[in-house]
Amino acid sequence: MTDLNQAPGHGQTNGSTQGATPPSTHALFAEHAYLPDGWRRNVLLTWDATGTLTHVSPDTSAPPPGVSHAAGPVLPGMPNLHSHAFQRAMAGLTEYRANATDNFWSWRDLMYRFAAKITPQGLAAVAQWLYIEMLKAGYTSVCEFHYVHHTPDGSRYVNTAELAERVVDAAQTSGIGMTMLPVLYQYGGFGARAPRADQPRFINTPESLLDLLGKLCDARPESPALRYGVAPHSLRAVSEPSLRTLLDGLDTEFPGAPVHIHIAEQTAEVDACLETEGARPVQWLLERFHVDSRWCLVHATHVDANETLALARSGAVAGLCLTTEANLGDGIFPANAYLDAQGRFGIGSDSHIGVDWRAELRLLEYGQRLSRRQRNVLASAEAPFVADRLFNAALDGGAHATGRAVGALRVGQRADWLVLDADHPGIAEHTPQAWLSGVVFCEHGETPIRDVYAGGEKVVDNRRHRDEERAYAQYRVALAELLK
Repeated sequence: MTDLNQAPGHGQTNGSTQGATPPSTHALFAEHAYLPDGWRRNVLLTWDATGTLTHVSPDTSAPPPGVSHAAGPVLPGMPNLHSHAFQRAMAGLTEYRANATDNFWSWRDLMYRFAAKITPQGLAAVAQWLYIEMLKAGYTSVCEFHYVHHTPDGSRYVNTAELAERVVDAAQTSGIGMTMLPVLYQYGGFGARAPRADQPRFINTPESLLDLLGKLCDARPESPALRYGVAPHSLRAVSEPSLRTLLDGLDTEFPGAPVHIHIAEQTAEVDACLETEGARPVQWLLERFHVDSRWCLVHATHVDANETLALARSGAVAGLCLTTEANLGDGIFPANAYLDAQGRFGIGSDSHIGVDWRAELRLLEYGQRLSRRQRNVLASAEAPFVADRLFNAALDGGAHATGRAVGALRVGQRADWLVLDADHPGIAEHTPQAWLSGVVFCEHGETPIRDVYAGGEKVVDNRRHRDEERAYAQYRVALAELLK
């Protein structure tokens, strides 16, 4: 089992190997590839049957005969650290005013009604189509924050891991790497409030959630493409004792596994935590638990200056989901102060109102520009190109959040990468120094991502996924059933 604390980030050494020419059965030659030390020329990538990179060799004089050539510049695949797969089917259906003060909480009511209708077959179809969309956008790993566990009335399926297995299978069929995070949702609010009438599909105890996780792992064992962890839904949905029970049980069976939690997304959540617990959410968590690099604190939008600094120092990852946070009117994360404090972050598509890592990074910077009325806010003296700084940071934080060996073109890492279209208007005739700026900040025509490899397998070829037509047809059938 991978040690999360050793999950490599983007800033480590190259990992190139020297010696005999590697075999060419699993190899690709790229005229330009983005390695941990930046753009390099004439890079030979080779990988083994498990989809793990075995050689990363820049400045190769000539590739071995028969080795394929990448159709354009190569970038590491981006991890998506936060996903609720079933919500993809809701995208675009809540963009109307439900009441005079429409906000996250009114959106949540609509989402619950939608969640009540999804079937195992429908969830599988929605998830597979979503993961194909992710791959086409250049996400090669996903952390699935999975909390729809039971039948609509709350009774258990005969196989208690039924819905989670459907989602894992959808990832494996599509080709995307997954960190599956079954969610503990125990209460309806702070103070161990009883669950609402529309929450029965989510509810578990720590013991039943750990049992579900064990059955899931027995049926779908961990592999280089699959890892398990847990997700206490939020501080309002668990108590301090139940969270400790969950973490103790996790460490017995999955030591060092990832832990993700929603936190401080809304001001109402902060106010309720202050009222019932006497502390702000991030403050409360950091004071009571050993929060370190295995943790991902999703959103953390409403943190004060002390929490911002403490979160950065903890080594945990702030899971930023900018398109969802903007769509729900959550607020703006204090990214400038957090990055100045060397805080780690990654990005996720969350509710999937959009599925594009470029949009997440762009909106992260644009939110800071709008609030500060400045440009290139998240650049630094050491990293003057803002797109490069954000891309590198999102790779590093995303890799740690997955708990898998992803996020860089380096020996021992997963063979995940994107091939750019060198003729795309966003990068054509530009120098390599400007390529990431064009990819992130230019919005002209179709995606600049041409091909996508996951675990060494070419899953997207010339902007088409290998299983696109069938998966889209099944998605439409599932969507039609949900919308009846």
